[in-house]
Amino acid sequence: MSQFPKEQSASGEFERQEDAFREWISTDHSTPYPPVPNRYHLYVSLACPWASRTLIARKLLGLEEAIGMTVVDPIRDERGWAFRNPAGGTRAVASKGESGNEVLLPSTDPVNGFHFLSEAYEATDPNFDGRVTVPALWDKETKRVVNNCEDDICLMFNNSFRALTQHNEVDLFPKDIENEQGKLSNYIYDKINNGVYKAGFATRQRPYEIAALQVFDALDQLDQRLAKNRYLFGGRIVETDWRLFCTLIRFDVVYYIHFKCSLRRILDYPNLQGYLADLYQHDGIADTVNFDHIKRHYYITHAEINPTRLVPIGPQLDLMQPHGREKLT
Repeated sequence: MSQFPKEQSASGEFERQEDAFREWISTDHSTPYPPVPNRYHLYVSLACPWASRTLIARKLLGLEEAIGMTVVDPIRDERGWAFRNPAGGTRAVASKGESGNEVLLPSTDPVNGFHFLSEAYEATDPNFDGRVTVPALWDKETKRVVNNCEDDICLMFNNSFRALTQHNEVDLFPKDIENEQGKLSNYIYDKINNGVYKAGFATRQRPYEIAALQVFDALDQLDQRLAKNRYLFGGRIVETDWRLFCTLIRFDVVYYIHFKCSLRRILDYPNLQGYLADLYQHDGIADTVNFDHIKRHYYITHAEINPTRLVPIGPQLDLMQPHGREKLT
């Protein structure tokens, strides 16, 4: 039995569906979607690496005031991603922790009062019959999902919403490395981001082994690359780094055990582990990582892989220890 029957080949490979909504927010009036404040709302899961990348881009660029956000509940059942209020009372999208930083919680939908994200998809396309995914960028004016592709959303946040950013100095897609960055991002997506899923959702031994070995071959190559560079492109952090981060932060906690990517842990890679800690300690990033959501989502939701739905108590990760990566700048 597979987790997503429509995305499973006859020979046992996981074949991820294409993103359904790919409309563009533009500054030149070439589309019906201008980048204006408070018009768009981002639906994310803190468990999902694709959604987390858009959350990180929103935070780093300083778009929290311009683009609202709702966090779905980490437990996804046959009805899909749900909006649940953890307090059981008034709605809460986010609150301030003791540090004064945003504390992200699952919450009811403050925009439309939806109970499930599928309602947003149905409102956009009543004939949609695929898997409802996060992230989803909702337009409050036309009442539809504009885009559910994390690659597009991150690029639009960086470029189309540039005038609304509070941290204009941040550029996640520098023009001078555009081609090289695109190639590396595609490689990381295929071999690592989606690679762990191809291993974890494979239903036959051979496809699993091929995918898992590709994951570690790619990790080996990136560990070597990071032996001489603090980040993937030298001394600056770009979107490709956060693309890799979102898989690395989940690897030892979930993918190593749950998806059987068990040749090595990230902890066993001297450069990747230091790189992971370096990025985790970047301003505001730890606030976007919720290991409780991550672990409960994967271990409870994927009943075909983990039928007992037991959530591991570990591993214990110390990502705040000194990493020494600043010496490579």
